[in-house]
Amino acid sequence: QAVVDFERLSEHAAAFQGHDVGFCCLGTTRAKAGADGFIRVDRDYVAQAAELARAGGCKHFVLQSSQGANQHSHFLYLRVKGEAENLVQAVGFDRCTILRPAVLLCKRQESRPGEWLAQQFLGAVARVFPTAYSVPVETVARAMVASMLQPGKGKVEVLENRAIHELGKA
Repeated sequence: QAVVDFERLSEHAAAFQGHDVGFCCLGTTRAKAGADGFIRVDRDYVAQAAELARAGGCKHFVLQSSQGANQHSHFLYLRVKGEAENLVQAVGFDRCTILRPAVLLCKRQESRPGEWLAQQFLGAVARVFPTAYSVPVETVARAMVASMLQPGKGKVEVLENRAIHELGKA
């Protein structure tokens, strides 16, 4: 592991060298970082990390994005996620896998009452419709690793929530 300062990411180029596959799960919230901070983390840091990984020899980049990501969205969150996807694809990896999970089911150290309530509700819904509206973070992690181990379906592969569930079982 290497600890890097994302505000001076270019100074840490050596940490991105010599890896065949890169995994990126960077993200914050607008509430925590403000709109500018959210854009900086979720788009700019992601794009910079992808560029450094490619320059360091990375062939396959695996990006965790979001369900509904779209650079033309009127919603900041979805627009920034879509912009990040496009920037990562433009880097020119031999292979790029983008995962678009729905609501992530996980235990957080920080308190987010609204998110906790949504997770409780979606956890119950998941018992009836397991792949529709949510996905456990462990399933996303398994899908990310599995995507690396199996042959790709083209230069860019986008995995929506249902596909993440299926691949996460592999």
